[in-house]
Parts: sequence; C-alpha cells; structure tokens
Amino acid sequence: MLGDVQLGEIMRQLAEKIPADAILTNGAGNYVTWLHRHYSYRHFFRSQWAPTSGAMGYGVPAPIAAKSLYPERTVIAFAGDGCFMMSSHEIATAMQYQLPVISVVVNNGQYGTIGMHQERHYPNRVHGTGLTNPDFPAYARAFGAHGERVETTDAFMPAFERAVKSGLPAVIEIRIPPDQSTPAATLEHIRQQAKR
Repeated sequence: MLGDVQLGEIMRQLAEKIPADAILTNGAGNYVTWLHRHYSYRHFFRSQWAPTSGAMGYGVPAPIAAKSLYPERTVIAFAGDGCFMMSSHEIATAMQYQLPVISVVVNNGQYGTIGMHQERHYPNRVHGTGLTNPDFPAYARAFGAHGERVETTDAFMPAFERAVKSGLPAVIEIRIPPDQSTPAATLEHIRQQAKR
C-alpha cells in the first residue's frame, strides 16, 4: 500500500512477539481492518475486546478495564486518531491506577471511515472529516505516560519494546497517509469506483 508504514506487517510482528494471552482492544474505524485481517489470535478466552455497535472511542477505556481485571496480561489498544480523541483523557485514569496499557494510535488525520463512505456516495464532496490533532506522543507525556511516534514499519517493534519496558501507560502514534483507507483500497480507488 502507501507510505513507509505497512500496518499488516506490524500486526504480524506483534502476533509473533507478544504473549499468546495478550488482550487487544479496538474502537471503530477502517484501521481495525488491518488488525482483524493480519493479527492471529492464539488465546481464545477474552483476548479481543471490541464494540459490537461500531462505537468510536471504545479502544482507550477498554484496555484500562482489561488491565484492571487481568493485570498479569499484556494489554494493547488500537484506535484511529479520531477514535482516540473521543476518550483520550482516560490516559489520566491509567496513570492514576498505574495500569501500563499500550495505545497504538493509527493517525491518518481524519475520520477515515466517514470520509470513505462520503467518497463512495458523493465523490470529491467530502465534508467535515478532517481533524486537527495534537502531538500524540507529547499529549501522552503531558500525563506522565510514555509517548512515541512511528513513521516506518521497522521503527514499530523497537518503539513497542521501549513502551513495554517503560512500565507506564503508553501511546505509540503510527502515521499513515490520508489516502490509505483499507488494506485493499485507497480513497482514490474508492472515488474512481464511485464515478463509474
């Protein structure tokens, strides 16, 4: 796909490196497609926590609950940038209760799923989906948490390992191009399909 970050490869690397009983949570958005397509779950008891209603914002508080219930297990949250901002203040809760969850923020600078549907039905007429985001690693550090930014596939696992070693709640921001919509299609591809 586009850019220097291959999310599918990152998911495969995670599956190889983290404990089999790790808990992965996610909110709602196109970024979840990479997790569901490329991550292989090896432990079936409460290892995936996700909303059934497509609710955004679930990916940040869910790992806090998971880590509270299962403190011995590795807990990783996946959120898009828009999804993360809906409940990002919960980093304060993770800090308060010393729950070292790792939030992976897939940042494409927009509400990607909403933009995708707008392109599909109204090509070149996307409205209200662009986001003005904070510096996510700095935002995490403002709470006393660990924060890093990743802009290449190879940089992810070292950043992840540093986050684990920190013993703190952590935010790892992954930057992807705005046009990267799903593993199978870019927004440009969706736009061209809609014009046919």
